[in-house]
Amino acid sequence: MKKIITKIRNFVVYCLSGVWEDQRTTVGVRLIKTGNLAVRSFLDRGLQLKSMSLTYSTVLALVPALAMLLAIGRGFGLQDILETSLYTYFPSQSKALSAAMSFVDSYLKEASQGVFVGIGILFLLWTVISLLSYIEDAFNSIWDVKRDRSLYQKLTDYIAICLMIPILMICSSGVSIFVATTLQDNIHISILTPLINRLLETAPFLLVWMAFTLSFWLIPNIKVNIKYAAISGAVCAVAFQIVQMLFLSGQLYVSKYNAIYGTFAFLPLMLIWLQLSWLILLSGCVLTYSLQNIFTFDFLGDIGTISPNYFRKMEIIIMAVIIDRFISNATPPSVVELSTNYDIPIRIANRIIQHLQKAGLIYAVLTDDESDSREMRYTPAVDARTLTVKELLQRLDKEGNSNFIPSFEKIYAKTLSDIDSILDNAYQSAEDLLLMNIPLPEPLQKSDKDKRKATT
Repeated sequence: MKKIITKIRNFVVYCLSGVWEDQRTTVGVRLIKTGNLAVRSFLDRGLQLKSMSLTYSTVLALVPALAMLLAIGRGFGLQDILETSLYTYFPSQSKALSAAMSFVDSYLKEASQGVFVGIGILFLLWTVISLLSYIEDAFNSIWDVKRDRSLYQKLTDYIAICLMIPILMICSSGVSIFVATTLQDNIHISILTPLINRLLETAPFLLVWMAFTLSFWLIPNIKVNIKYAAISGAVCAVAFQIVQMLFLSGQLYVSKYNAIYGTFAFLPLMLIWLQLSWLILLSGCVLTYSLQNIFTFDFLGDIGTISPNYFRKMEIIIMAVIIDRFISNATPPSVVELSTNYDIPIRIANRIIQHLQKAGLIYAVLTDDESDSREMRYTPAVDARTLTVKELLQRLDKEGNSNFIPSFEKIYAKTLSDIDSILDNAYQSAEDLLLMNIPLPEPLQKSDKDKRKATT
């Protein structure tokens, strides 16, 4: 028993921390790393709080969003089909949808009369766009992306999404009805009817899978591998269907809630369902992030505990790499290339790039062959041939707001003068050291990177 307990304890320690020191690329090691990273990301980013925030935003935007869907459906003359599709896609929330539909009818009636026309449309668009913006912010925070889409991009992309969703729902319902009717009327292919019926039964799952996959692929403002988005989308689709079945089977217990909440009994169940749905979506985004970046996390420890001295060394190295690529007329590096070529964890590389950008030392560019990839590359924003380590350190140290305390310079004038002279002496040795002359290691060879990026 002692040997068994010791082996179990050692395995747990290996899964929690030791796996990051294991450079093997076997299936088991990859699975443990992916699971480790997914759990760490889940705990680090407070997905529970994000899902609660999105649940509140969803409740606020629920009626306007449904109003927009039904208004577009009325424009096509297909409101009934759209309502039927909503009940089909969300069977566990049929009571909540019925209550929401009555609110929607009143909303559309009031929004189409008098002065409220313009205000109603603006409020409708604002609530829907703000919800989509919150989703994008949550995804970007998971991917450590600080650069948001422009306001113009947000308006065009979000409005396109709002217009496409009802059209796709109507089309999918129409296709299902058409296929089912054609099979029933055609005697020659009646033998295929059971198979087609099975395929039609799986259509909701396939649509949910597609919706999750497109969300993970398109919403983050960064290049995402469609393969990893599809894997995460399949996992989330299965989880979402399980939650749906649990809530459908749990309708038997609604009578117990009726005794407490009366006619509002569906509200707590709807809120629980909404939060679980958002948690599934955010967890899928974390899983996509973990799958795509698993080979850039071969390090031990929390990056929040990195010492300023160690972090500053990596900043100098990354700035030297960017300058070296610029002087040699090579393609500017991306964050992923900096991470994989020089064994720097991608979250640290992201943080360093953001710091260098804020200090005005680099700026982001898009090369011609990657204009649609959303993968930014970085090039010097200063004279690469004259930039010294001293100037780099000074600009990094001065980045940020340094005017918090009123009269600080006056009160501590003598002290600050002594501190400045000490810092100048500390920088003196780096005054003649050019970034372009710093020796750099050779990037990892392609064979080495292929071994690390090998997939199952």
